[in-house]
Order: sequence, then structure tokens, then C-alpha cells
Amino acid sequence: MQVFTGEPEGSEMKHTTVGVDIAKSLMQIHYIDAETGEILNKPVRRVAFLEHFANRARA
Repeated sequence: MQVFTGEPEGSEMKHTTVGVDIAKSLMQIHYIDAETGEILNKPVRRVAFLEHFANRARA
């Protein structure tokens, strides 16, 4: 199976699994820290949700 990553061949792509608990005004973002393996939980207001992901390192 071949997967297109949008990157030139030979580039390494990191994968991150993110869980999102959606609510009316406050969302909980859950993810695993790749270096420590720690499960992290970050509350984010709905208005800042997209900004949170725009400011994160590419996964």
C-alpha cells in the first residue's frame, strides 16, 4: 500500500493521534506526548479551537 503524504519521497512524517471532546463553549483536546508518552488534556475555548491547531507543530 502506498500513502501520499504531500511531501517529497524520503521525508519523514510524524503522526499524532488527537481526541476532541466537543461541547458548547469549552472543548477538551486529548493527545499523547510523543517524547514522554504522557497523556495530556488541554481545555480550549471554542473560539480558539482552530487557532490552537494552527499554532501547533505539523504532525
